[in-house]
Amino acid sequence: MKTLAASPAISTSKFLPGFSAIILGLTVVLGLGFLQDANNYLHNAAHDGRHSAAFPCH
Repeated sequence: MKTLAASPAISTSKFLPGFSAIILGLTVVLGLGFLQDANNYLHNAAHDGRHSAAFPCH
């Protein structure tokens, strides 16, 4: 009887997209969200995105 073993390539292929999504999400929510310049369009876009996703920000 043959046993199947997971190859490292399969686990890496599942890990990398999830990790990338987490980093991108944290960059948008935290990185752009804490920019406090009055004329900062990136902060305003992140702020509006949080409101549209029903994410509390203030």
